[in-house]
Amino acid sequence: MNIRFLGAHNCESQSSKLVSLLVDDVLAIDAGALTSSLSFEAQQKIKAILLTHKHYDHVRDIPAIAMNLFLRQATIDVYSIPSVYDALATHLLNGELYSDFLRQPAPNPTVRFTVVEPDKPLQIEGYTVLAVPVKHSVPTVGYQVASADGKTMFYTSDTGPGLAGCWQRVSPQLLITEVTAPDKYKKWAAGSGHLSPGLLKQELTSFRELNGYLPQVVVVHMSPHLEKEIETEIAAVSKALGGSITLAYEGMELNL
Repeated sequence: MNIRFLGAHNCESQSSKLVSLLVDDVLAIDAGALTSSLSFEAQQKIKAILLTHKHYDHVRDIPAIAMNLFLRQATIDVYSIPSVYDALATHLLNGELYSDFLRQPAPNPTVRFTVVEPDKPLQIEGYTVLAVPVKHSVPTVGYQVASADGKTMFYTSDTGPGLAGCWQRVSPQLLITEVTAPDKYKKWAAGSGHLSPGLLKQELTSFRELNGYLPQVVVVHMSPHLEKEIETEIAAVSKALGGSITLAYEGMELNL
């Protein structure tokens, strides 16, 4: 399983992009940087997109990739929870702000949306995908993705503390989670459904207590102007827990 980090941050600039992951070139998770990071040919290779929640930085490129595929008479399967469909249909693909690719062209719309049910495994493009609720300011699911050869990753998406219930449902070799701000903003992070390095340490300690091991951990959704502080504090957490915890960056690739 190859995982490419198209975007790893919560703010966009020439050097930082919004969160998007790409698994084996065919399965995308979140859509903050799908079109700006990929050629038209690479976009056409994507067979399905998993969306975690309705916030703009996670769904932004759905209209753009839909237009690219529409012009090539292609389609894309999008999977998520009902609130994400509602947000797309009401705001982004409402026929006014942008074309209603959820219904057009009839009878085979460009975007084929499937509602996922938490804790119910789905077979998507040869992967076993499990949506698991996490703690955020709006309804959000993380996704565990397992390949046919037994490789497994779990992406929490945006989440705050209180993940013990989530940890009991997953068993990844690779955990991709978020740290939005350094510990001096810990109170704000927890209150808004995000993590700081210290809060992540608590959650990883809980994971190890429940599951008996600590997976490789990669952190995304960093605030770029605070990234140096986050990196320093994450290094201390990694040392304290005796595990591999690193910050992702745009273009980073991992192979399981």
